[in-house]
Amino acid sequence: MQKQSGLEKVLNNFYNLESEYKNLAELYEIAPDDKDVISEIEKLADAVHRAKFITLFRDSADNNGAFLFIQAGAGGTEAQDWAEMLARMYARWAERHGFLCEVIEEHAGDTAGIKNITYRITGDRAYGWLKNEIGVHRLVRISPFNANGKRQTSFASVDVWPDVDDSIEIEINDKDLRIDTYRSSGAGGQHVNKTDSAVRITHIPTGVVVTCQNERSQIQNKEMAMKMLRSRLYELERQKRAAEENAALAAQKKIEWGSQIRNYVLYPYQLVKDVRTGVEKTDAGAVLDGDLDDFMLACLQRG
Repeated sequence: MQKQSGLEKVLNNFYNLESEYKNLAELYEIAPDDKDVISEIEKLADAVHRAKFITLFRDSADNNGAFLFIQAGAGGTEAQDWAEMLARMYARWAERHGFLCEVIEEHAGDTAGIKNITYRITGDRAYGWLKNEIGVHRLVRISPFNANGKRQTSFASVDVWPDVDDSIEIEINDKDLRIDTYRSSGAGGQHVNKTDSAVRITHIPTGVVVTCQNERSQIQNKEMAMKMLRSRLYELERQKRAAEENAALAAQKKIEWGSQIRNYVLYPYQLVKDVRTGVEKTDAGAVLDGDLDDFMLACLQRG
């Protein structure tokens, strides 16, 4: 039933595109110079461009939403500022796609930026789009934190796992969990820093750790943390099966420092280049504002 519902949704999307095309074709015949009509045609062209790649989402979890985790690398303030830039980039990308992007957990940097952040991104095929963003992202720029104006290289890592629903059974034994509570950190508010509402869950057999502090109560934070844990364990099992079936794919999914996937160069020239596919963009500002689809589509086409 889920598969049928998903296919019906895809077909309805194509029918809607076809209907929109016919309406705009008629309007264009009547008013070929109308700016609003031309704008709507451009929007339709963009929608069709994205829709034709639907066949690239083949994995069972591709249609799901996603959790996205960004971690600043070594380098203190520089790396933490870069992590915050990445967080904004993915939030803007989600906004472009009409996805809901909510902060589940965030730790501010010591003087600027963030140490890490976890997003929950809700929308059709959010995980399918984001799954190849896993890895290390490298930034080269003139440091805004260095009075000598020296060029600085910073690193941050990105991890992504699917937001699985209750229809997927994942067995978790209570005895395998260590649950800690602590006070939320942040800019303040009614519930921040007043009660031990934040929750950290450690899955002892795998070492997976998830945390949540942005819900209004400890119970809600625990429920969200358990949902993230189920999703992480599901993704670990998928990676394990990938390793058994295809060693190259497993290597691609492995997250470690040195598995650099993309370079963002802001000085002495502007260039964003994906190491895996060779796709390049010279408008680094647009990329950092969420223009990521060309990189993602190239990875999907590569398989």
